[in-house]
Amino acid sequence: MAAHTSARIGGPADFLLVARGPGELEEIAQTLWRLEAPFRLLGGGSNVLVADAGIRGVVVLNQARRVHFEAGERGPIVWAESGASLGTTARRAVDKGFTGLEWAATIPGTIGGAVVGNAGAHGGDTAGCLEVAEILQRNGRVESWPAGRLEFGYRTSWLKRHPGEAVVLGASFRLERSTTAATKAKVAEHVAQRKSTQPAGASMGSMFKNPAGDYAARLIEAAGLKGTQEGQAEISAKHANFFVNRGGARAADVGALIERARAAVKEKFGVELELEVELIGDWEGQGLARPGVGGAD
Repeated sequence: MAAHTSARIGGPADFLLVARGPGELEEIAQTLWRLEAPFRLLGGGSNVLVADAGIRGVVVLNQARRVHFEAGERGPIVWAESGASLGTTARRAVDKGFTGLEWAATIPGTIGGAVVGNAGAHGGDTAGCLEVAEILQRNGRVESWPAGRLEFGYRTSWLKRHPGEAVVLGASFRLERSTTAATKAKVAEHVAQRKSTQPAGASMGSMFKNPAGDYAARLIEAAGLKGTQEGQAEISAKHANFFVNRGGARAADVGALIERARAAVKEKFGVELELEVELIGDWEGQGLARPGVGGAD
């Protein structure tokens, strides 16, 4: 799975199926549910850490990527299939002078993953601009769910808390009219901030959720772990909440750094760090939480 994750880490899956449109995605999901075959939905492969032992069961690679814009009565709307890149969709909106998704222009991952995990950055998030998400349920029904029904929280949703019960087929976002100059200027600020504060190269994104009133990066750095390495994995010397693959890192290396950071922050500050990255695959015997199946990145 290393070739299908942003961290370039992960062992083999038993089976890999590719969905090239929402129709194929719906057919695959319904078939696997009917067969009671465990599956994991992946898009961009960000915000996940796949075990070195790989994934038992089926991985569905979501390549449903169509995006279109509409002139809605209350303002422009962008509709995107769930495998579409979140960042690319946001940049297309910016190029049209539509405001509302600038915060997402530098975020890796897919529309479906953003809906499941309530992705956010720079003071914005999915919950704040989502109009509706098209949801395929395990009973075969497809429904349009407004943001309220998704029960969003900080980097979570009903979908994330109930893995395997539903699949995101697409989503629409409410935008507002602005100017291309204004939207591009805002994105340029976000890009500059990202380059100055976050490391380049292969990573999973933010490793831990920020504790209430604090920042995971500050706590890890204050615990003296910035720049710490395990094998070819490193707690970034630039941003301590990013764990980077320096080339050939194993999931076990990252797992060791996760446990080291958790223990050090707990001992020094009494704070329990909660993972934002999801562990998926066969982690048995690794000392880390066993992941669920059927989610989305």
